[in-house]
Amino acid sequence: MSAVYIRFASTAEDARRVLAVYRPYIEYTSVTFEVDVPAQEDFARRVAGIAREFPYLLLEIDGEVAGYAYAHRQAERAAFDWNAELSIYLAETWRGRGLGRPLYTLLQRLLEMQGYVNLYAVITGSNAGSIAMHEAMGFARVGLHERTGYKHGRWHDTVWLHKRLREGAPGEITPVGALDARAVAREIEIATREIEALLDG
Repeated sequence: MSAVYIRFASTAEDARRVLAVYRPYIEYTSVTFEVDVPAQEDFARRVAGIAREFPYLLLEIDGEVAGYAYAHRQAERAAFDWNAELSIYLAETWRGRGLGRPLYTLLQRLLEMQGYVNLYAVITGSNAGSIAMHEAMGFARVGLHERTGYKHGRWHDTVWLHKRLREGAPGEITPVGALDARAVAREIEIATREIEALLDG
C-alpha cells in the first residue's frame, strides 16, 4: 500500500518541491499562462503569502510530491473578500488516476469552513479534462475570454467557472490557520482514504 500524506505547505523546501511539479506546466504547456519559471526565492515568498490566508495543500505519495492544490484571492476590492480562485496541479507520473478530485474536494471543504462563498476557476480553453472535472464537481461556466493569452506561438481562450457554496449575507472569514484543528484533520483523513482507495484499486 502506498503511503499517502496530505498536509499544508509551510516551508521553503515545500515551495521548492511544489515548483518542481509546476515547472513543466510553465515550460511545456498552456495550462498556466505563466511563461517564465520563477526564481526559487520568489516562488517561496509567493507560497508563503498565499498560505497565510488560504489552504495550500501538498499531496505526498511515498514521500514524493504527487500534486498540490491551493486558493487565492479572486479580486482585490473588499466586496470580493468572500471569493476565492482555485488551482490544482499533479505531477506527470500521477495524472490520470483520479487523484485530483479528492484533493480538490478537500480544498473546497476547507474554504467552506473558512467562510468563503464563491469559488472560481480560470482554465485554458483547450484543457478539456480540467473543465470536465470542474463541471462534474458542481462548477458552472460563467464566461469565456477568447484569444486572451498568447503562449507557445498561439492565442488561447480562458473559460471561467463558478461554484456558490452558500446563499445569503456572508460572515467573517477565518484564516486557514485558525480553523478547528480536529475538523481539519477529519477532512484530511477523508481525502487521504479516498486517494488510498484509488491507488489500491
